[in-house]
Amino acid sequence: MPDSSSNASAVDAAATVLAAGGIVVYPTETLYGLGADATNEAALQRLVELKGREAGTPILVLVGGEEMLEDVVEDISEAATDLMRRFWPGPLTIVLRARPSVSRVLTGGGDGIGVRVSSHPVATALVRALGRPVTAPSANPAGQRPPTHCDEARAYFGRRVDYYVDCGVLPGEPASTVVDARGSLRVIRDGAVPAHLILQQAV
Repeated sequence: MPDSSSNASAVDAAATVLAAGGIVVYPTETLYGLGADATNEAALQRLVELKGREAGTPILVLVGGEEMLEDVVEDISEAATDLMRRFWPGPLTIVLRARPSVSRVLTGGGDGIGVRVSSHPVATALVRALGRPVTAPSANPAGQRPPTHCDEARAYFGRRVDYYVDCGVLPGEPASTVVDARGSLRVIRDGAVPAHLILQQAV
């Protein structure tokens, strides 16, 4: 893995690319993610084209903390707050009710937005350097293997991605667990945080 000084310069460069509407590949705690400024509609449309995702498929975002979270969600249930305290930063994506200002590209046309705070220091530094939420779907075209090496992502996208933050080999799947916390807790995707630990919160 690159040293901390090279990580810091890469984060600064990647944040500059995101602020200009570009697309970056960067590490999360499990897989490499495909990042765009979650408030930039043109960048989001470009990300969807890169991924080859079907219309209506939601896109999760990383936030840098509670203040940024409140910029994208309308309300936070008590159960969701408990999950955040237990598992954030970490590979748990929580679906909450999105603010009307949130792009329908992110919500898939629904009323929910998947959010998390990453435990990977580079991912969190990137979000905070941009000062806005960053998308975090895995950095692979739909149907292809999610990458644990930056070179795998580069092989998929080449120059269609504007910047790559290479932090070596990542642990890989399982990807983040996804739980809907808009009402009764419901696990949408079992993953790095076991479902039974999530559902303990519903008891």
